[in-house]
Order: sequence, then structure tokens, then C-alpha cells
Amino acid sequence: MKKILFLFLFISLQVEDVSYAKIVRTNQPYSYERMERDIAKIHDTYNSVKVKRIGKSHFGRTIYAIKLGSGKQNIVFVGAHHGREWITSMLLMKKLEMYADAYQNKTNFGRVSTDILDDVSIWFVPMLNPDGVAIQQNALNKFPNKHQQRLITMNDEIKNFERWKANGLGVDLNRQYPAGWKELDKQPNSPSFQFYKGKEPMEANEVQALTKFIRKINPEIAVAYHSAGREVFWNYHNGKHLRRDKRIAKKISGLTGYKLSKPPKKATGGGFTDWFITKYHRPAMTIEISPLVGETSPPLSIFESEWEKNKYVGLTLANEAKSLKNRK
Repeated sequence: MKKILFLFLFISLQVEDVSYAKIVRTNQPYSYERMERDIAKIHDTYNSVKVKRIGKSHFGRTIYAIKLGSGKQNIVFVGAHHGREWITSMLLMKKLEMYADAYQNKTNFGRVSTDILDDVSIWFVPMLNPDGVAIQQNALNKFPNKHQQRLITMNDEIKNFERWKANGLGVDLNRQYPAGWKELDKQPNSPSFQFYKGKEPMEANEVQALTKFIRKINPEIAVAYHSAGREVFWNYHNGKHLRRDKRIAKKISGLTGYKLSKPPKKATGGGFTDWFITKYHRPAMTIEISPLVGETSPPLSIFESEWEKNKYVGLTLANEAKSLKNRK
């Protein structure tokens, strides 16, 4: 009898974080339209979820932020700064659904309690660059006819857009933030599928929307998900908070199994987390999922392994945020 009971408990623990959440499907490319449908279904299913429209892309696609929890403190996760990184949108949407399911049912998510969401809310901005995602997925028919040829020109006359990183105007959104922007390489010096930093920082609609939103929710910790390389970047002029920020990044490195980056002597800025660290003097990190895959989107075949590595990151950082407040 004891052996049967032990076996039942073991199996229960193994399947606990699988739950009954079935809205976000991970067996096909994750488009903006699929994300919108999933957001609507999750909002209708879970009363702990609130949806906010924080702005629009240049071509009118809504940029969503979804809040999970009732906590007064906030942390934020941002996905798909780059068009070819839509797998990070899928990851964040699955994280949102799975956490929401456990929280509503008052159960643990795997080995981690969801009670922390009573104190710390998690905000998800799953797809900052919906125009770029649509372009990368070769949906040019969803753009004005006169702009389609411009996109081909920005893509070096190549009609396959699998390597596309930029937004719909050929601006690299993660080279648009003020911290270190002036020091960024000026090449390319015109709109391109990648690396063009723009004429000035924060000119892109998407970046304006995100920074305004960040100022409003005032998060304790910020994370940007990117691909690829399986590495955690956390350091950019952290100053007196270097030890604190490294401790938190080291915890996430251990949790995911990703390499903890070593601070370069001359850090290159322009990114979201660079801006957040220098603006708010709080922890931020860029988490690169997936093995290196070159200039394209990671294959769907790696999603489950990356999910397993990242599924506890949100709740872990929510607990860190509460701990940071208690130390003040």
C-alpha cells in the first residue's frame, strides 16, 4: 500500500506543472494573430489576468501588456524585440497561461508556489515588434503595396525574410534606447533588416510605447527575452548595485543552465535592459534562449527544452522582487 501511495505522489509531482492549460499551442510558428487570439482566450478564462494596450506599431498593430496577479509590486518580461525571435513570444505566452492556471486553482506551479502573485504582479509584453514578426514570417501581403518593395530593398533584394530583425521601418528596436546609443556603430546608416539604430534614440513607436509603460508600472526587475545563444546578460554600468545584480543573474543562470555572461571592458549599449539599469538602478537582464542558429528564427523543435529551462524564471524573479523590497 505504501509503495502504491508513493508511486501516486511521484506521478502527481511529475505532471503537476503540466496542468490543464491548453490555449497556447507550440507546434507551429507564433504569429501576431495567434497571439491576439490567445490573449483574448486567456483573459476570458482567468480572472487574475488583465490586458492593457500600451501602444501601436508603425503599421497599426497593437502592442499588448498582460498583467498576472494582484500584487502592488511589479516585474516585467518583454519578448520579440526582434522579428525573428517570435519564439520568445510563444515562451512568454505559455508562461502566462501556465502561471495563471495554477494561480486561479490555488495550486503550486511545479515546485514553486504561486502565492507570490498576491504580492508581486508579473507583466508580460510578449511581442514588442509585431510588424517585424509579420515580415519575418513572410506575410508581406499584410503591408501596404508601396511598402513591400521597400522591405525587399532593406532585405538586400532577398525575398525570403527569415533573417529579419528590425521593425516595419527597418529600425533595430534593441538599438533604440538612450543608454549608450551615441556610441553604437553607425553602420548600417540607413534602414535595414538588422542593426540600423535609427536617426535618434526612442524614435520608434514601439520603443516609445514600452518606455512610457515602464515608467507607469515602475517595475522592480525587468527581463528581455531574445534568441539565441543560451546566455544571461546582466551587466551595464550597474555601479554600486553590481553585487546585487550579479547575484540575481547568477540565480537565473543556475536555474536555466545558461551561461552567465562576463562583463566586457567596453559594454555596448542601446538595448532595453541597458536603459532600464541606468534609468532605474534596478536589476535587469537579457536572457538569450536556444542554441545558436544563425540569422533565422530558432526551430520549433527546441521549444520544449527551452521551456523546461525557463518555466520557473517568472515566479523566481517575483520572489526576488519581494525580497528586494524587504531589504530596503
